[in-house]
Parts: sequence; C-alpha cells; structure tokens
Amino acid sequence: METLLNDFSPGLFIVQTILLLGLIFLLVKFAWKPILTSLNEREEGIQNALDAAENAKKEMENLNADNERLLKEARAERETMLKEAREMKDKIISDATEEANAKAGKLIEQAQAAIETEKKAAMAELKTHVASLSIDIAEKVVKGELSDKKKQLALVDSMIGDATLN
Repeated sequence: METLLNDFSPGLFIVQTILLLGLIFLLVKFAWKPILTSLNEREEGIQNALDAAENAKKEMENLNADNERLLKEARAERETMLKEAREMKDKIISDATEEANAKAGKLIEQAQAAIETEKKAAMAELKTHVASLSIDIAEKVVKGELSDKKKQLALVDSMIGDATLN
C-alpha cells in the first residue's frame, strides 16, 4: 500500500477520474437507457402476459360455469320431456283401455241381444214344431179312435159327459 501512496500522481488521478466519469456518462447516455427501456418493455410484456393469462383463466371459469348451467338446464329439460312422455304414454294406455272396455261392453251387449233374439226364434220354432207334432199325434190318435163306429160313439158320449160336468 505504501508503494501506491508513493507512486500517486494527482494529474493521473484527475485524468482517470474524468475518463471514468466520461465512460459512465456514455454508458448512461447510450447503454443504460436502452437497457432500462428493454427491461421495462420486457416487464410490461410479462405483466401483459400474466394479465392475459388471468383474464383467460377468468373467462375459462365463466365458460365452465356457463357449461355447468347449460348442462343442468339440459338435464332438467330432459327430465321434463321424459315426465311428459311418461304421462302421455299412461294417458294413451288408459284411453286405449277405456276404449277397449267400451267396445267390449258393446260387443257383449250385442252378443247378449243376438243370443236373446236367437233364443226367442228357437223357442218360437220349438213351439211351432211341438204344435205340429201334437197335431200329428192327435190326428193319428183321433184316426185310430174314430176308425171304429163303436169307438166314435163312445168318444162322443164321453165328451158329452165331460161337457155336462164342466
């Protein structure tokens, strides 16, 4: 250190100081401002990118919320449509059942009426047939009874006897 103090030259010190100050001035003038400007621009770019990312994140959250809301609405609408379809199916089935029951009732009534008509026709035919058979039998009996003269007189006498009794 002593050698430094012994070799010290005030002129050299002033020149070196002036050169140092000039160098600092030149660095500030030509290098420092562009360096600071580029650092500021980079900082602003990073901040803009972070803001854009934050905005994108918020927008994504909003879109997710909208998607969830739309999904819930779609599910509710689907449930409503299914409920309406079930109700419509039940109504169609009940209407068809009522219509089938009404048609069955009408068919049963028509069948019963047809059976009753057929029954009456059969009874009338049976009565006609029985009357015809009775007449045939009576005719044969009367022929058999009236073929003989004595039998005819006996029959007339018995009928007269019955007529007086009544």
